[in-house]
Amino acid sequence: MTIPSNLHTVLALETSCDESAVAVMGIDSEKVHVHSNYISSQIDEHAQWGGVVPEIASRMHLEVLPFLVNKALEKSGKSFNEIDAIAATVAPGLTGSLLIGSVTGRTLSSLHGLPFLGIHHLEGHLASVLLAEHPPDLPYLVLLVSGGHTELIKVDINRKYSRLGRSHDDAAGEAFDKVARLLGLTYPGGPAIEKIAKSGNPKAFSLPKGRISNPQGGFYPYDFSFSGLKTAMRRQIETLKLKADILPVEDLAASFENVVAEVLVERSLRCALDQGLNRLILVGGVAANSCLRTMMSTEASNKSIDVYIAPKAFCTDNAAMIGAAALLRLSSGTNASSLQLGVSARWPLSQADSFYNEVPPF
Repeated sequence: MTIPSNLHTVLALETSCDESAVAVMGIDSEKVHVHSNYISSQIDEHAQWGGVVPEIASRMHLEVLPFLVNKALEKSGKSFNEIDAIAATVAPGLTGSLLIGSVTGRTLSSLHGLPFLGIHHLEGHLASVLLAEHPPDLPYLVLLVSGGHTELIKVDINRKYSRLGRSHDDAAGEAFDKVARLLGLTYPGGPAIEKIAKSGNPKAFSLPKGRISNPQGGFYPYDFSFSGLKTAMRRQIETLKLKADILPVEDLAASFENVVAEVLVERSLRCALDQGLNRLILVGGVAANSCLRTMMSTEASNKSIDVYIAPKAFCTDNAAMIGAAALLRLSSGTNASSLQLGVSARWPLSQADSFYNEVPPF
């Protein structure tokens, strides 16, 4: 179904992992607006297990999502008569969690006769920078760094996406979680490590900057690997435990955080320079890390590259970014998604356009 390009108010749902989120978003000729944005965190529930338990996550989405929809509409002052479209994340993510948001979105769409848009989760993260006070102009390079993804994506003048770099194993956020567990810190690992690292020495331990070999020789210049760093941290901790009763947790955390930031900054800036791009965007949950934000801004300035960072409130998973992505789709005159569109745990960003085909890809 073709939908008009003048629609401008969206109810958006995000349930790809362990955050239940609903937002009401609007757009005018100049800016994307957040009318309301609610997130129900499951951190306390999953912390006791040291990570996300998929079955618990999907059950909690089911319990809270109807209440969040009502709260978001009430806060926005909008009724369903004033909503132009419904959007929900459909890929990638935890299948059970995605289904809760997708089925809810498609049901609301059918009940109220509104277009439905399935949104790619990474496209949502890319759109989160539009929620900044002064969004960047196209084209630009995006470092998307979160719990499940570490990628360098070029967004061209027509808002087409090209992935130029990626992690071949753990994403940076996963590495933070796993190292925090080694250090006896709480879940999620990113905030826990950042907090304790503030009183540590970032140069206390020498740690490796993992690289990915190119079969044709040398290394892939923009790709990442954090599994070797995680292993190095485990061995360093084991060695220290043999020598002393008390671990220098602050120094270990600071050294780990610093080397992750250095790797992300060095390869991102190299990619931007090689591509002739003078705007670099930082999005995703790890983009909230102060060490990374400061280092990226400082080093980029030295190379005459402008850095734009998604507001901290919209770095971790949220529905406002899903709504922003949906509004961009609407403003470009995209087709609505079929109500037969399902969900996919893995789906490349380069194939996100297929969500709007008459015959859905899944």
